[in-house]
Amino acid sequence: MAEAGAGAGAGLLEQLKSCALWSWTSLCTVWCFLVLFLVYVLRVPLRINDNWSSVSMFLNTLTPKFYVALTGTSSLISGLILIFEWWYFRKYGTSFIEQVSVSHLRPLLGGVDNNSSNNSNSSNGDSDSNRQSVSECKVWRNPLNLFRGAEYNRYTWVTGREPLTYYDMNLSAQDHQTFFTCDSDHLRPADAIMQKAWRERNPQARISAAHEALEINEIRSRVEVPLIASSTIWEIKLLPKCATAYILLAEEEATTIAEAEKLFKQALKAGDGCYRRSQQLQHHGSQYEAQHRRDTNVLVYIKRRLAMCARRLGRTREAVKMMRDLMKEFPLLSMFNIHENLLEALLELQAYADVQAVLAKYDDISLPKSATICYTAALLKARAVSDKFSPEAASRRGLSTAEMNAVEAIHRAVEFNPHVPKYLLEMKSLILPPEHILKRGDSEAIAYAFFHLAHWKRVEGALNLLHCTWEGTFRMIPYPLEKGHLFYPYPICTETADRELLPSFHEVSVYPKKELPFFILFTAGLCSFTAMLALLTHQFPELMGVFAKAFLSTLFAPLNFVMEKVESILPSSLWHQLTRI
Repeated sequence: MAEAGAGAGAGLLEQLKSCALWSWTSLCTVWCFLVLFLVYVLRVPLRINDNWSSVSMFLNTLTPKFYVALTGTSSLISGLILIFEWWYFRKYGTSFIEQVSVSHLRPLLGGVDNNSSNNSNSSNGDSDSNRQSVSECKVWRNPLNLFRGAEYNRYTWVTGREPLTYYDMNLSAQDHQTFFTCDSDHLRPADAIMQKAWRERNPQARISAAHEALEINEIRSRVEVPLIASSTIWEIKLLPKCATAYILLAEEEATTIAEAEKLFKQALKAGDGCYRRSQQLQHHGSQYEAQHRRDTNVLVYIKRRLAMCARRLGRTREAVKMMRDLMKEFPLLSMFNIHENLLEALLELQAYADVQAVLAKYDDISLPKSATICYTAALLKARAVSDKFSPEAASRRGLSTAEMNAVEAIHRAVEFNPHVPKYLLEMKSLILPPEHILKRGDSEAIAYAFFHLAHWKRVEGALNLLHCTWEGTFRMIPYPLEKGHLFYPYPICTETADRELLPSFHEVSVYPKKELPFFILFTAGLCSFTAMLALLTHQFPELMGVFAKAFLSTLFAPLNFVMEKVESILPSSLWHQLTRI
């Protein structure tokens, strides 16, 4: 009962507010009409007609040069405003005039942002979506990144272009320092050298440091034996080779995949020994625990790269087995996204049932999505109907259930990353993928299409179905920057990050395209119009004068007509009668 009474009271209060607002609007309208009527009635005492005649006489005495100067000056001013607006829009993505009007003028005029109430009522939801957007703008390690020495450098030798940006390589250096080093590296000379090597910017300096670390494999360790007082025995121990040094050489010095595989196999022997020793000592303190974590990262990285070498060399079944064993041995290291490597290898084997099984595990609502997951799911559903799909037949009879599922899967994938279809349909040229990607960005689209374009081509009719349906996604999303359909809103930070990740010779794909604000278009039109008027007035002053008079007479014709009707209705001596009263 109390809640009902409160609801009725709130409804009555809203009605009173609406009535008060309507009354105020009506009062303002009546007041404006009264002011206009009073000005018309007092036109004789105020000498409005005489003033208008003097203004007309002044305008008639002006020469055409004045009008040329006036239109030229206005054209110059509007051009300067246009240049400033365009610069501000390119730098900040919004119009300066629009921003000022929304931020300062609207509160003075009593306007309220429609989104303010929604923001106040759903602050928790907005904060969650903001956190999601920030997390999605995070840069991730590319699961299918190439080898620098065997692939990226070969591209540079052939084309003379650098496929990797400094920002991308700097992120890789940070990853190497995070995963391949720990605080106790100074206790082992080879690891201390590699800790410095990962920070080197010069590739030759890194390779030289790796060779130096491999040469340090013998040390003398003093062991005190209580047989004779104050005597010691020197024992020579043969230390294992430095696994991270082999990793660096396999990544950057090896010029072929076969050479890289040999070095990774040597790294596996060294890394496996270090991993087993640190596994036994991991519970003896935080220092040993950090060493075990580092050795685990090194071992997982080596095994994964060995599987990728086998995949590159055509031993796909061996690569699949290595990936499955690695995922079983280290099930908690999902941050490496090894399942994306497994999906690509299974698609190469055309083992679509196994691909579906992997997707059933990783395409979960609680797990982060990627272009590989979304587009692979769309490919599997498109495979069931693509060989018989015809746009003409579908428009006549409608879509079947299987075709509808395939179209919905394509729409889901396109909404997650709208840049991929242009690469799959070869509407845009591919480049070598970067070492890091931005989810839902152009860099992720390049990395996916570079390896999965062949799988889409292998499925008959899949690209045709994608071509016919992918653009329908954008009609389903009313405004991608503010609302999402199947995912949270598309982040606006992707363009900036992609421009830093991708090389300068690549044209970055941008979605959604920034629309020019109204004030930029209005200023551009005003500048062009006034410049044209200035030019025509300078060339044809008499003719432009005739046109100007004709335009003004046509413009004021309705007002003159209304004034004549009012004068015919009202008595001419109304002002004298009012003064007598």
